[in-house]
Amino acid sequence: MTAGDSLSAWMRVRREADWHSAPVLGHHPPGRDGFRSWCEGPVRRRDPVRAERLLAAYGVAREDAARRTALDFALLARWQSHVLAAPEPPRFRAGDAWAKGGRERYGLTSRTRADFDACLHETTDPEHPLAARAARACLDVAFFHPFADGNARAALLTLVHVLAREGIVLPEVGPLQTTRYADDPAGAADLAVLIGVLGRHRP
Repeated sequence: MTAGDSLSAWMRVRREADWHSAPVLGHHPPGRDGFRSWCEGPVRRRDPVRAERLLAAYGVAREDAARRTALDFALLARWQSHVLAAPEPPRFRAGDAWAKGGRERYGLTSRTRADFDACLHETTDPEHPLAARAARACLDVAFFHPFADGNARAALLTLVHVLAREGIVLPEVGPLQTTRYADDPAGAADLAVLIGVLGRHRP
């Protein structure tokens, strides 16, 4: 990866962030499903078609979580076909990707997709708290930026999928809708803490 590559910056941050400080999530009786409420509320008011597509993808992601299906690009691409209403799962991007008005560039090498799958595989590693693993996977999707469109939606689906595999459903996801930067270790760790706080709250 070349100088100025935000994906390279993220991989460094990923190693250095304080993931161990994330709160430990406990199991609670089923309550409000924050992702579904977000889709049915603000997303539907803004764009009913977008909401229906997200809900369809969410249903598949929850089914995969119940089956504890291994998380990799192919699985995300299957969800993304629902998000984008595409006839086939989208392919991994074929070149560098840009975001945040050109502030961040995510490079592409012959190893990028394999590195992405290796990172997603770590979501089952008990070395880090569940909230940290969910946050890290969400940011992996954001900064590997695997799709031509819909990466933010894919990142949030990944986050809720990782939690759902362990029986955790967040009552709110709106507070997670904050811009994160690839070179910000404090922001990465803060996302893990926020997931922990939301996961402890029962409405």
